[in-house]
Amino acid sequence: MRTIGVIPSRYGSSRLPGKPLKDICGKSMVQRVYEAVQGASMIDEVIVATDDERIVEEVQSFGGRAVITSPEHPNGTSRIAEAVESMDVDLVINIQGDEPFIRGVMIDELLEVMIKNPEISMATLCYQLTDPTTFTNENVVKVVSDIHGNALYFSRSMIPFPRKADAIKVYEHLGIYGYTKDFLKKYIALEDTPLSMTESLEQLKVLEHGYRIFVVETKHEYHALSIDTQEDLEEARRIIQNRGV
Repeated sequence: MRTIGVIPSRYGSSRLPGKPLKDICGKSMVQRVYEAVQGASMIDEVIVATDDERIVEEVQSFGGRAVITSPEHPNGTSRIAEAVESMDVDLVINIQGDEPFIRGVMIDELLEVMIKNPEISMATLCYQLTDPTTFTNENVVKVVSDIHGNALYFSRSMIPFPRKADAIKVYEHLGIYGYTKDFLKKYIALEDTPLSMTESLEQLKVLEHGYRIFVVETKHEYHALSIDTQEDLEEARRIIQNRGV
């Protein structure tokens, strides 16, 4: 099966304009994400899907591939769908363009499950939270799954409710998605739904329309930092400096 990793990268951002080009210790954010994705052994190709020539030029400067898409897309998923529309691919991985600490081995975890189980049309990742202060943080999206591994719900609230605290396990949803190309076409055509709009979580519309999302628990350590503000950017720089990479 031919696989492609796509990084949607929009120049405009209300809280951090031009953030794909922001410097993180000598490399732009988009370069750090791109190089992280290249660490996945099961990805055949990596591209950046963007609406801005400045991002294209930046990607080309470090030897990457970028494609221009319409500036009218409502979200990264529809931008990805345009980018791969004419490509001969079977599985598409959506990698958030503002998470420079994503690890290639985690992308491989997702792809391995989808390749081995062709009945899975969409999958994503989760990570068990151990810091109780994150349980009620609305910026940390949680997920619960059924006994077969399919998502039951995603929420900014704490799920499940800790009625029996000694048995509780709380999982953070990591915003990496895998789709078959055919399902990606269906996904972008789905209408917004009440819960997806209430929680402001696009993936909920998949469940509300009756489709399944398989959830893979990653076995790897992950620093889940999404860069949305200047403060996030400074934190990313601090982490890179401490790692010396």
